[in-house]
Amino acid sequence: MSDWQCRPETPEDIPAVRRVNLAAFETSGEADLVDALRRDPAAWLPGLSYVAVPAAEVTAEAAGSGPAPAPVAAYALLTRCHIAGEPAVALAPCAVLPAYQKQRAGSAAIRAVLDAARAAGERTAIVLGHPSYYPRFGFEPASRFGILPPQEWPDEAFLALSLDGGTPPRGTVRYAEAFGVG
Repeated sequence: MSDWQCRPETPEDIPAVRRVNLAAFETSGEADLVDALRRDPAAWLPGLSYVAVPAAEVTAEAAGSGPAPAPVAAYALLTRCHIAGEPAVALAPCAVLPAYQKQRAGSAAIRAVLDAARAAGERTAIVLGHPSYYPRFGFEPASRFGILPPQEWPDEAFLALSLDGGTPPRGTVRYAEAFGVG
């Protein structure tokens, strides 16, 4: 059994998701980004905003012996982007409350949201992130697929993943406006 239960966020989770992002990053930038993406119907993909909660607390809650709902420990979001006009998804932000870091909560949320994207028929995911972290999910340098960032970013940090096993589209990525790039 996993230590984490992952699920799509609910409206009740929105304040907790903001708290996770505020706690995980030095500025409010990522929390504000999530809020802006939620307001953008062209970017927001219902069902692709995921939280991870401690499974033991969910089990206790279901049995009636737990306190209030289990705390949101981690968060992962996929929003619409485009590669040369073809739809894709961008993974960002991913965040973990400091008390739950190094306990695989973030990895669980990322795996779950990527699985949900596959089930929804998404073909390609991209991420700008740590080059030693994201390959564990199958990401590799986007340049190997002919995918280019909207501005100059380190090749080893701009990564892509084929969600359907096919060849991703080639071209430049266009992020949602809220990202403020390209």
